[in-house]
Amino acid sequence: MKTLKEFLLLICLLVVSASVSAQQNAMYSQYMFNTLAINPAYAGSRNVVSATGLYRSQWNGIDGAPETTTFTVDGALNSKRIGLGFQIYNDKLGITKTTGAAVSYAYRIRMNEASLSFGLQGSVSQYVADFTSVSLGSQSSYDPAFANNVNKVLFNFGTGVYYNSDRFYLGLSAQDLLNNKLAENNATTDSTMGNRKSLHLFLASGYVFTLTDDFKLKPSFLVKGVKGAPLEADFNATLWIKDVFAIGAQYRSSADLAGILEVQATPQIRIGYSYDHSITRLRNFNTGSHEIMLRYEFGSRRGKILSPRYF
Repeated sequence: MKTLKEFLLLICLLVVSASVSAQQNAMYSQYMFNTLAINPAYAGSRNVVSATGLYRSQWNGIDGAPETTTFTVDGALNSKRIGLGFQIYNDKLGITKTTGAAVSYAYRIRMNEASLSFGLQGSVSQYVADFTSVSLGSQSSYDPAFANNVNKVLFNFGTGVYYNSDRFYLGLSAQDLLNNKLAENNATTDSTMGNRKSLHLFLASGYVFTLTDDFKLKPSFLVKGVKGAPLEADFNATLWIKDVFAIGAQYRSSADLAGILEVQATPQIRIGYSYDHSITRLRNFNTGSHEIMLRYEFGSRRGKILSPRYF
């Protein structure tokens, strides 16, 4: 009965989320391995110290296409009632680059078979836009829109709530609570259109179904909403085989189809890879997107085997 209730909750939230209204921040296909980047309440939820590195190269073959590198580490303290996390990241897109760090804090309410966490995050980033490097053509006259570069240090905050058990998770979070200005207004820039950071909302959930002793099915979704941009949703399904190898697929609304592979190489090391194929007109100009993930957990002592952790 408990399993049925959790699954119905997942479906209901999926339907409700369709009414929300992708985003300025970096995008990940393997978001389930980088949850700390979107929800600070995730910190410490795995009950071990966990370090994750992720690299994404998007739309290969297009000059200036997005390229993202991120590293996170988190763990639980004080009888696992407090979660702490740290993230560093570098995100490049065209002439812009954002490099930053974030610290997350989560207060965890421990239950018999689950936990409920409330999180806060503070971040600092350097935003650079190299407008003067843009070629305007040999016959072009002076254009004030490309006359000055941007180099700004930005501070921001995020918050979230996260519920998880061994087989189910549900998270709701908000990032970029401060409406930071990215560049000064000029004749070609409207402060309400792309010149400021916008509030980002995230709703994520997933569940693990046991099919047989050797096979488990893990569906999940992530819905992203940003003011002034269309709603975007990722839908995933991954089949785990003997808790060692997984193969899955993802659909990103009106954007991509992706294949995902995961390997639990040792009780402490997990490796993930995804390949995205565009289903828009961009497919004519790029050879796809690649993303690789490496996670290491410090939860094994004296050869003790870690129980499987799916999220």
